[in-house]
Amino acid sequence: MDENEFKMSSSSSQDFTGADAFEEDWYQNSPYSDFYTIDWLKDLARDRMRHRYILKRRQNSLWELIKGAHDALSGWLCVLLVGLVTGCVAGVIDIGASWMTDLKFGICPQAFWLNREQCCWSSNETTFDAGNCSQWVTWSEILVSAKEGFGAYIVMYFFYIFWALFFSTLAALLVKNFAPYACGSGIPEIKTILSGFIIRGYLGKWTLIIKSVGIILSVSAGLSLGKEGPMVHIASCIGNILSYLFPKYGRNEAKKREILSAAAAAGVSVAFGAPIGGVLFSLEEVSYYFPLKTLWRSFFCALIAAFILRSINPFGNEHSVLFFVEYSKPWIFVELLPFIFLGVMGGCIGTLFIKANIYWCKFRKCSKLGQYPVAEVLIVTLITAVIAFPNPYTRMNTSELIYLLFSQCGISSGDPICDYKRNFTNVNQAIEIAAAGPGVYKAIWLLILAMIVKLIMTIFTFGIKVPCGLFIPSLCLGAIMGRIVGICMEQLAYNYSKNWIFSGECTQGDDCIQPGLYAMVGAAAVLGGVTRMTVSLVVIMFELTGGVRYIVPLMAAAMASKWVGDALGRQGIYDAHIALNGYPFLDSKDEFQHTTLAGDVMQPKRNEGLAVITQDSMTIDDIEVLLKDTEHNGYPVVVSRENQYLVGFVLRRDLNLALANAKRNFDGISGQSLVIFTNSSSVQNLGPAPLKLKKILDMAPITVTDQTPMETVVDMFRKLGLRQTLVTHNGRLLGVITKKDVLRHVKQMDNEDPTTILFN
Repeated sequence: MDENEFKMSSSSSQDFTGADAFEEDWYQNSPYSDFYTIDWLKDLARDRMRHRYILKRRQNSLWELIKGAHDALSGWLCVLLVGLVTGCVAGVIDIGASWMTDLKFGICPQAFWLNREQCCWSSNETTFDAGNCSQWVTWSEILVSAKEGFGAYIVMYFFYIFWALFFSTLAALLVKNFAPYACGSGIPEIKTILSGFIIRGYLGKWTLIIKSVGIILSVSAGLSLGKEGPMVHIASCIGNILSYLFPKYGRNEAKKREILSAAAAAGVSVAFGAPIGGVLFSLEEVSYYFPLKTLWRSFFCALIAAFILRSINPFGNEHSVLFFVEYSKPWIFVELLPFIFLGVMGGCIGTLFIKANIYWCKFRKCSKLGQYPVAEVLIVTLITAVIAFPNPYTRMNTSELIYLLFSQCGISSGDPICDYKRNFTNVNQAIEIAAAGPGVYKAIWLLILAMIVKLIMTIFTFGIKVPCGLFIPSLCLGAIMGRIVGICMEQLAYNYSKNWIFSGECTQGDDCIQPGLYAMVGAAAVLGGVTRMTVSLVVIMFELTGGVRYIVPLMAAAMASKWVGDALGRQGIYDAHIALNGYPFLDSKDEFQHTTLAGDVMQPKRNEGLAVITQDSMTIDDIEVLLKDTEHNGYPVVVSRENQYLVGFVLRRDLNLALANAKRNFDGISGQSLVIFTNSSSVQNLGPAPLKLKKILDMAPITVTDQTPMETVVDMFRKLGLRQTLVTHNGRLLGVITKKDVLRHVKQMDNEDPTTILFN
């Protein structure tokens, strides 16, 4: 709200009122300070008043009718623009990350801006050696004119480390100097912002630019991170910036959250090519307030973003995702046991990762390491590059590794993981089940090492001062685990095909067990264990891979993963980082099971003084002293000091603006002027003309009695988005409960430190 709300005008009784006439801007602006929570009820009430005002004016002229139609369509127009821009930005990020990742291995001399795959499209060769063609030149060929040998290996090793260090250093310096909020995943902060918290600059233009450039550099550096989580932050930045084109959303923080929820859905949509999964992710994981119209707009926004990304076609294939696979065989009933086992293991790995990562992040905050973020990035990058290069499965791009693990072994598969003793006599015949060759066993050991390295490096990488996501590393860990379990099951079926367990399905010689399917289920299990997603996870996975017929295995693994994870540790990774950073977030999924009452939590405690304003007996000087001596965000208004029956509630910022405007605009106002919050003309006043401020008084504040269970109070704060509630007894004011009081009480009841909450 701006100064127009408090324009002073002289009335017939020679007193001054805070807002005699309705002002169009009165309900639109809400200049909340940094690290404050928004007042959901007041902002939504402002929007309803704005809407009634527009409807009232529509009959006046054609122009007002057009303005009314534009206002009605502004939500759809805004999410349309968000979807368009998000799809374009995602396409640029995908293309840039692909090119710069391949730059670590070589270059395309004819057109240096092409990555390895695009460079080889113009080649006439039918087979490529390790994915390379003659058009693509490795660094070893440029310097020592050799593809293989000790010298070529050393050159490739050097360039791999050099480019990794260069990319990560550049990303860290950009984040440090231009946009400190661009580091990390961003999803914990987005969850907190969507719950009503204000973090100035977190969704600004500099954060958008640096996050977009930084995620390309971070992924290209080969760090154990992904770009999918940061895409949610990038899309939310786009939603925040574009919302200012529509005052309905840009000038109302509660309404803006509807656009941000749709933007978060678009972020997941372009990250995975999963528009339906994106909507469910926004609903299940990040959004706090999600009415039905926001669901529709989120669906539309995610659809537009996915369509634009598909049109750009950054992966150069007919699908909008990199992991698209097609399994020809249905799963058999006995496989539910290993699927559930993968879910259990996913929950264990997820909990291990969360606990280890939070421990390391706490150590970083408390030690000198946190003072040197760029040095930490360099050290992590150097260790990652040195360890990753010797192992072909850690050297390759993580997305390519996941695709390899998801894929079926065919006739043309050249990777050691497909080294089976098969006799291919007919190209058109079904691939038969066969014994594993030495290449498979070697690949298993390399994959186990890769899994250990990636788990350890992801623990140290997630949280460093570069943009970094967690989806892809989690999927990779699960895919490795699942592929190994799948190979074991495949060999069991081959060696014991006559056993009753497999005899009904595996007697024809066909490959009845598909290790790639186990990789997909394992990937879902670990990602579920880390994030504690369920419904949205299953939908994302079958959209991501095209494996619609495998919903039941995915559901079984996801539920097993969540149950095990919740049994071992209550919080997912995002909730754990919210708690670590001290953000004021009341999770609607948590249950408050204690038996305390509102009177036990309210401030001040019983028999202590309460800062209040009387309705007609305090002067401007009295109120200014109260504002100076206290730091409350608002003050209850009561009948009198002796008779503390509640009249209403007034916000601190409204009082400050009203008093400042009165002093600036009118000579008759002095420090001895009474401040009156009633319409009554019976107030005896022999001094200066009074200042009437009833217009800024909330005469229907949310109240509870001192005997209200705190379980009910916590539920009210979650579902209504309250900043505070007043505690009364028989209509008499006793105290105030703020959101900080609720958060502090929840922490105390859970035996946690309540002083960690970052909240004004």
